[in-house]
Amino acid sequence: MKSSEFAGKFVSKYLWGNLLAMVIVVILLSVGVKFGLDFYTHHGESIPVPNIRHKSFSQMEDILSASGLRYVVSDTGYVKNLPADCVLEQEPAPGERVKSGHIIYITINALHTPTITLPDVIDNSSLREAMAKLTAIGFKLGQPQYVAGEKDWVYGIIVRGRHVVAGDRISIEDKLIIEVGNGLRAEDDSVDYIDPVYPEFEEVDESGQEDQFEEVKEAPAQPQTPVEQPQAPARHPAQPQTPPAKEPVPQTSSARQTSVTTLSTAHQLKNAKEKKTEK
Repeated sequence: MKSSEFAGKFVSKYLWGNLLAMVIVVILLSVGVKFGLDFYTHHGESIPVPNIRHKSFSQMEDILSASGLRYVVSDTGYVKNLPADCVLEQEPAPGERVKSGHIIYITINALHTPTITLPDVIDNSSLREAMAKLTAIGFKLGQPQYVAGEKDWVYGIIVRGRHVVAGDRISIEDKLIIEVGNGLRAEDDSVDYIDPVYPEFEEVDESGQEDQFEEVKEAPAQPQTPVEQPQAPARHPAQPQTPPAKEPVPQTSSARQTSVTTLSTAHQLKNAKEKKTEK
C-alpha cells in the first residue's frame, strides 16, 4: 500500500462519521444517566412523615395518599381502650423526612383479644415453675386454689369456671386459676399395693447342664402351745439303803488255767522244802 492511499483513508467520511456517532452516544448516555437517576431516586426531595398514630384505618389511608406515601401493615397488637383497626405504631416516626413514595410500616389494633397457647404445666411442674412460665408468656394469674394432693404440685388450671388442658388457646385477658396440692391426702383416696411377680427360671451351670438344686421351702410356723412342766414328786424321808449282794463272777478258761499253774508251782515248792528237811 502506498503512503498516499494510507493517508486517504483518514479523510474518509465513513471514519469520521463513526467517530462522531460514538461521541454523541457517550454524551447522551451520560446526560440520561444523570437526570434519570435524579428522577428515579427523587434526588433533593423530602417529605415530612405525618402523624397517623391512633388514627382509624380509613383516616390513615387518606393522610398517606395525600402526602404521596405508601403503607404496609407489618403487625397487629391489642389495646383494650382503643377501637379496632386503629394505628398503634408507625415506622418511620412522625416528623422524619422521607422521599415521595416511601413505605410507612404500621401496626394496627386487632379486632379480637389475642390468644396464647397454654403450655404443658398441668401435672408436670410445681407452683413456682408454672407461675414463672405462664407470666413470662403473658398470661394473667389469679389466686391459687388448693386441693387435696402433693404440696405445691399443679393439678389443674381453671379459666372462666372450666378446666383447660395443655394446647388450648386462651385469651390474654382471662385470668388463670391454678389448682395446687395442699399436702393432704383425700379421704376417698386409697393406695393399692401389688406384690411384684418374679419370673421362674432354672439355673444352668457352666457345663450347660441344669442345676438339680431343689429349693426347700420353709414350713409355715405353727402356733406354739404352752407345755405343761412335770411336777416334782413329793419327797419322803430317806430310807437306809443296803448294798446289793455281790454275785460270783464265773471264771473263764484263761482264769482257770492261771489258777492251776499257781497251784502246781506252790506244790513243787512244798516238795522241795520237805526234801531239804529230810537231808
